[in-house]
Amino acid sequence: MKNLVASLAVLAAMIGPAAAAPFRLIVTDLEAPLVPNSVMDLAVSLGYFARENVEVELVRVQQTPLAVTALQAGEGEMANIGVDTLLQLVASGQLDLRAVMSPSKSLAFMIVARDAIPDVASLGGKSFGIGRVGSVDQTLSRQVLTSAGVDVESLEQVALGQPAARAQALAAGQIDATTMSLGTWTTLPDQAGLHVLIDQDAYYKAAPVVSKVNVVLPETLETRRPEVVAVVTALTKLARDISADPKLWVDAMAEVRPDLDRTKLESLADAYGQSWSVNGGLSAKELAFTADWNFKSADFADLEPVDMARWVDFSVVDEVLGSLGSLPDMDPADR
Repeated sequence: MKNLVASLAVLAAMIGPAAAAPFRLIVTDLEAPLVPNSVMDLAVSLGYFARENVEVELVRVQQTPLAVTALQAGEGEMANIGVDTLLQLVASGQLDLRAVMSPSKSLAFMIVARDAIPDVASLGGKSFGIGRVGSVDQTLSRQVLTSAGVDVESLEQVALGQPAARAQALAAGQIDATTMSLGTWTTLPDQAGLHVLIDQDAYYKAAPVVSKVNVVLPETLETRRPEVVAVVTALTKLARDISADPKLWVDAMAEVRPDLDRTKLESLADAYGQSWSVNGGLSAKELAFTADWNFKSADFADLEPVDMARWVDFSVVDEVLGSLGSLPDMDPADR
């Protein structure tokens, strides 16, 4: 019996991490999304996780609240959630979490207008579609337009709800301009009479609010850190490969999303040229701006700002970049 126990112990040591339970990554899309966050799906299908010797299982839920619930319930080791929720949880003392990377920082918002509005300077006094008063699209676009010199108070802001409804109203000539995501713009059935007034890169530069991050519990960093590092390494390597060769993303998405038109995928890949998290997606400057912007909103009225060290752990990305090196001119790795 002692010999059997000893043999099993030796075998377990030889097998190592491969014998561990799968590392479960909770995502909030039921299929690969049309945004850089798709790297989490594609790292599975293209074998990037496997090449880092980590077995990753995607746990799919709908929206951030369910992702947080699943993480709390022990149904996953890492979750992709909204930064606003992360800040609320940490600031209120409800849950201790750390952001370790962001596969897709931006909401990829842009401002689209009718052709009758040739430039940003012509937008003053016109009608502008918003989701609702206080919605993310309204508050972010206010900052973007103000930065562009538009008198936001002169705009007739029309609450129209979801992006699809705003896009339809714009196409019908019921409003002069609105905010929409790159995905919504690309998949519009008819773009005739419309044009991009402020593209997604300029929009994010004016309002660098990080939308979503991958978080873990502090105990996960202690007990399964090598796997956390391996996951971040795989996602960073894939982001770099797609950035260098956008066709990789188009081909991979065409495989996992055969319902999508390839020409639209190619258009999206071209537009996402500067959007890949090639350095892990954690810029201290952008995260500080994000926290400041959130804590000024009505949803945070009863909460005090928290130090970044309480909700971000740079050590994982820094370990990955220590091995891979950082890439210049894209996805700042400032600390």
